[in-house]
Amino acid sequence: DDVSFTVAPGTTHAIVGESGSGKTTTGRILVGLDHPTAGTVRVGDREIRSVRGARAREQRRAVQLVYQNPFGSLDPRQHVGSIIEEPLRNFRIGASAAERKAKVREILDAVALPEQYATRLPRELSGGQRQRVAIARALVIEPQLVVLDEAVSALDVTVQAQILELLDRLQRERGLTYVFISHDLAVVRQISDTVSVLKEGVQVEAGATEDVFRRPRHDYTQALLDAIPGRLYATI
Repeated sequence: DDVSFTVAPGTTHAIVGESGSGKTTTGRILVGLDHPTAGTVRVGDREIRSVRGARAREQRRAVQLVYQNPFGSLDPRQHVGSIIEEPLRNFRIGASAAERKAKVREILDAVALPEQYATRLPRELSGGQRQRVAIARALVIEPQLVVLDEAVSALDVTVQAQILELLDRLQRERGLTYVFISHDLAVVRQISDTVSVLKEGVQVEAGATEDVFRRPRHDYTQALLDAIPGRLYATI
């Protein structure tokens, strides 16, 4: 209810709040998996709910989702190369199998995975490597917007930092636009330009990340900040 924000191209907008606040529901609406009971969602000049047919297919290509748990979101029976190539086949990108495989090699390099990983199964990879594959799968079709739903919360701190650095580099190199869903305010402050704070399905505060963190206007936002260990405030 009353969740409203704009994400400028090439920037990151974070959605934060405790469990059950509506973060993932908002993300699912953005990618078209759920539909709002009221209001609109626009990506560029398109309103998501109104498009049909070929335009709906084009819209699905424009917004991609990276899930929290890469082990659950990757088909365990498919090799990495096939997992990344599948969106190319689905959207009929690439004139030939050779061209699609070249795109797979290119995106593997972009996410810092060696080419030989294309023949491995997800179970043969570490958690961080699996999440790199999930990111590669989302980016291989060149979406306008990437929704990252708790995309680093299942990783240990060291690997989490590596994935955040990867996301930052890819954004700078490719001009990517992110919606970053998280309950970790330290991560949100590190990666986002703007932020929305959700409580029980309602947006209680929104604005530039630095402004919200330094001068929270809502008691709930202040409570979230107070609940974070000192590592957050050491960087402010």
